[in-house]
Amino acid sequence: MAAAGTLLSSGLGWAQGVPATNGGAPAAPAPMAAPVAPPVTTPAADALAPLAAPDAAAGAAAGLDHMTAATAILPHDLSPWGMFMAASPVVQAVMIGLALASVATWTIFLAKSLELSKAKRKARVSLAALEQARSLTQAAESIGFEKTPATAFLRAVIAEAHQSADAPSQEGLKERAASRLERIEAAEGRRMMRGTGILASIGSTAPFVGLFGTVWGIMVSFIGIAKSQTTNLAVVAPGIAEALLATAIGLVAAIPAVVIYNGFARSIGGYRAQLGDSSAAVLRLLSRDMDRRALPRTVSKAAE
Repeated sequence: MAAAGTLLSSGLGWAQGVPATNGGAPAAPAPMAAPVAPPVTTPAADALAPLAAPDAAAGAAAGLDHMTAATAILPHDLSPWGMFMAASPVVQAVMIGLALASVATWTIFLAKSLELSKAKRKARVSLAALEQARSLTQAAESIGFEKTPATAFLRAVIAEAHQSADAPSQEGLKERAASRLERIEAAEGRRMMRGTGILASIGSTAPFVGLFGTVWGIMVSFIGIAKSQTTNLAVVAPGIAEALLATAIGLVAAIPAVVIYNGFARSIGGYRAQLGDSSAAVLRLLSRDMDRRALPRTVSKAAE
């Protein structure tokens, strides 16, 4: 039995060693997997490995230094005051000039508003007194000697009547008196318009002055970009913002100036209409006195 088992084992081993083929032909041997090569390490690679870490650290440090330099270029304060302090001297001068123009605008607004309100109130009171009077003498007594356009109208008409008292005809008296009143009315209108021309100038020139500051500031920013050799928005934006601040201040100075000037033009137009009504009332009183043939005899006293 032992010999038979040995023979059977050897036979099976021989059968496994000889592969079978179709039709009894011997089969080709099965391909064997290629052995995996172990990683090859050379002494040169092992020597360069420690040097890679310092190079990476140096690159990271250089990047941090670049970011720190870029951050140092940024102004510390991006508020309007901080941008003003960081702007170039030319842009600062433009901003200061525009700020002074804005102060002048509001100063004229306050002063002229008070002056115009007071003048219109006096014109209303004087017009009411002229409309209630029946003669030049009565109107002069009602208004008194307060310095108002209505008082100037009465004095001019009474003076013209006094100068024409010995004329053979009184037909041209009204025309001469009307000429005097027109001159007084025009002078009062010019006096009231005084100062508003500054508002017109500020409203028309302030935007262009601000634009000049913006152009100059952008030029300076571009020069800084060329010197720093970077187009990082964090570096470029603050300089452009400082330049645009000049245009913003110009608009802040110009827009109120234009609005205030237009408001004063309308208000002064209404005041001149009141003066025209007062002038017409004085001419009516003169016409009544001429019709009554009772021109004032106390002209010299009223004209003083």
